[in-house]
Amino acid sequence: IITHMDAQIGRILDALEASGRADNTLVVFSADNGLACGQHGLLGKQNMHNHSMRVPLIMAGPGIPAGGRVDAPVYLQDAAATALEMAGAGTWEGMEYRSLLPLLRGEANAARDAVYGAYMELQRMLVMDGFKLVHYTKAGKWLLFDLAADPHERTDLSKDPAHAERLEGMRKKLAEIQREMDDPLAG
Repeated sequence: IITHMDAQIGRILDALEASGRADNTLVVFSADNGLACGQHGLLGKQNMHNHSMRVPLIMAGPGIPAGGRVDAPVYLQDAAATALEMAGAGTWEGMEYRSLLPLLRGEANAARDAVYGAYMELQRMLVMDGFKLVHYTKAGKWLLFDLAADPHERTDLSKDPAHAERLEGMRKKLAEIQREMDDPLAG
């Protein structure tokens, strides 16, 4: 399936080149989120671990340096704000997503200070400063991961006294974002 997908992407890029518009076009590649197959004792997509929630996001186009890599938490919908900025259309009032152009050009380190996630009324998540906080709302369970040191999220730091201040700060930030997002579980 990967070989087929490669061939189809190649056809699109070849047609874009043949049209003479390749140098004036933003190309965005992404995909659906992953599927837990027993990782963390879970099955399916219904969790906040990276194996199930992260998606690829590849962008190429005018003003975007080729071969670059940005490791910053973003929302997939930020691609829409990026396309609007590149087209000179701006964004509309109330649009919560941000252009990634400053990140892609190396002018910024992050698009925002935190990224929030939710699954039904069961889970909430916050990624901030290289750490991830996961809250299983019905079970009252909190998990904290250092994504740089533990990218597979295997070591829960939520009970580690050395991370108590970070845990509390992230819990407060999560509650703040929940209120901003009109999350029904906001306290």
